Amino acid sequence: MKTLNGKVALVTGGSRGAGRGIAAELGKAGATVYVTGRSIRGASTNNWPGTVDDTVSEIEAAGGEGIAVQCDHTNDAETEAVISQIREEQGRLDILVNNVWGAHDLGVDGKPFWELSLKNWDTMFTAGVRAQLATNYFAVPLLRENKQALIIHTTFWDHGKYTGQFYYDLAKNALVRMAYGLSIEVKQDNIAVLAVSPGFMRTELVLKFHEADEKNWKEAEDLKQTETPYYVGRGIAALAKDPNVMEKSGQAFRAGELAKEYGFTDIDGRYIPPFTI
Repeated sequence: MKTLNGKVALVTGGSRGAGRGIAAELGKAGATVYVTGRSIRGASTNNWPGTVDDTVSEIEAAGGEGIAVQCDHTNDAETEAVISQIREEQGRLDILVNNVWGAHDLGVDGKPFWELSLKNWDTMFTAGVRAQLATNYFAVPLLRENKQALIIHTTFWDHGKYTGQFYYDLAKNALVRMAYGLSIEVKQDNIAVLAVSPGFMRTELVLKFHEADEKNWKEAEDLKQTETPYYVGRGIAALAKDPNVMEKSGQAFRAGELAKEYGFTDIDGRYIPPFTI
């Protein structure tokens, strides 16, 4: 396994949750990590905990290098500007982690499809699926200039099982299919494209909902089988280090499967099995 020294990564949606954990782990592995999101210090979306600046501070505290860039990935001009900035400042992009997901603004409601607001489409597809597609659109030309590169789509997946909410299921499976289709399009460029699914994560918003924190989360019955966002981050860092990652291109993996294969644990030393619906 190689380190990521000299590699340049972009993690979208990196203010909190999976994005923050992924960016932190890529930074610890040696990559220079660009972190994008809407939330900046002093102006966090919905006053939620976490900003791109906080994520970069965490990367730097661990001895890594991070660059925070405020970006709303529903705005194509802003997305294009991020890629232009990376090209100008680094001249390369090796790892793209498409993690942006706008549906947190609305939440996931388990009502039947016909009782759900059509706003679900806007949050999960416009600010989720399309935002990830647009980032690929602007980033792939830069990625193609490398001898090898990696694109990851974070999703929620368990071998095609229904996730329990119509729009959420549709959007998350669209991301798996996007990774598959793109893997075929860029295979000749030696770019591996994978979908990676975390399990039930103890994100900042999950802890807030359960009125818990990292000190007492085990007291909440619903959180006993959860994992931190660093677990999927370690999985993606392991994929980025793997010189044979092209062999996995086009496939979807769960964080627990990657942990078993690459031999890592969550930050508390636990191995958490793949999440099953």
